[in-house]
Amino acid sequence: MAYEIAYQFPNEIMYQEEGPFVSLYQPTHRHFPENKQDPIVFKNLLRVIEQSLGKKYEKDLIGSIMKPFFELEEDTNFWNTTADGLAVLASRNKCVLYNLQIPVKEFATVAESFHIKPLIKAFQSLESYQLLGLSRTGFTLYQGNRYGFTEIVLPPDTPRTQEEVLGKQLTDPYLSHGSYGGAGGHPMYHGHGDVKQEIDNDTEKFFRYVDRFVLDNYSKHSKLPLILVSLKEYHAQFKHVSNNPYLLEEGIQSAYDSLKMDELTRKALEIIKPINLEKIRTLVESYKKAEAESLGSSDLAQIAKAAFDSRIETLLIEENKILPGKIDNATGEPEFCAIDDPDCGDILDDIAELTLMRKGDVLILPKEMMPGTTGISAIYRF
Repeated sequence: MAYEIAYQFPNEIMYQEEGPFVSLYQPTHRHFPENKQDPIVFKNLLRVIEQSLGKKYEKDLIGSIMKPFFELEEDTNFWNTTADGLAVLASRNKCVLYNLQIPVKEFATVAESFHIKPLIKAFQSLESYQLLGLSRTGFTLYQGNRYGFTEIVLPPDTPRTQEEVLGKQLTDPYLSHGSYGGAGGHPMYHGHGDVKQEIDNDTEKFFRYVDRFVLDNYSKHSKLPLILVSLKEYHAQFKHVSNNPYLLEEGIQSAYDSLKMDELTRKALEIIKPINLEKIRTLVESYKKAEAESLGSSDLAQIAKAAFDSRIETLLIEENKILPGKIDNATGEPEFCAIDDPDCGDILDDIAELTLMRKGDVLILPKEMMPGTTGISAIYRF
């Protein structure tokens, strides 16, 4: 396979230095017959990419870059299992795709940097959350947003059941029997120890493993809110052993495999929505305070230079806004150009990428929630 499916953002492809960098986005559909149009839309976007590459690059390089796109075009199984959006990033020797839980606008471009704002939106903490479906004997991890969620595919060798995790540590069968009163007597059953206590001990061991696995492999990297979905009796027990700072106090008290996707999404959003609104309110207030102290701005040129100088702590970008252009690699000044030029990209994307590379936070907000009117606002470190 010439492409790989990515589940985390940013992906290492962003750190490649030599272009061209190809970005493709399109909405997709989960069900027939709507999804029958998705490969056709994809093919039309490929024409846009080929035409743009043809303006500057040689045929052999174009063929190498386009190979994974053509392979994906013919992947019938992929097109039958899409979600709500598709993102593909490609360079000279690597191609990654994201099967997104949010719809995205059709967009294809070749530039000196990737178009990443839709991916920032798809993976940012203001939109996303993780669900931990937990029972006494197994667990499943999901990632979602306001549009729905999908199961996170764990490495194939990951222990996922109590029996797999505890192995020989699993308590022996709680009841045994012996025969008393001579031959032919009825077997008399007797318990060994406190059965409930033994079950609770095994459950606690398993829950500690699940908590540590999710924290080390997912929560620490994504920093997303984690919602526990489990029967009521397991919530207090899991929270008692958990060391995950991203685990929310409020959870969903139902067996995770008993709820339909729409119902589970609704319950998750009831928990997440007020948290997100409070985060946005706090962000906007922080920006206003920073602006008053000359540590914040909505001026594009100032922000571009601040990103170039690694001074941005938090960057806010208006959803779906594009400013065709690029950042001068020598001065950090914005330069405007035509979006179909293979040397041109999106200035907002360039600023976002610089901010991420320099360990700043980037958030995508709806236009009505932005603190300024330019489509971009920043809080500076100094």
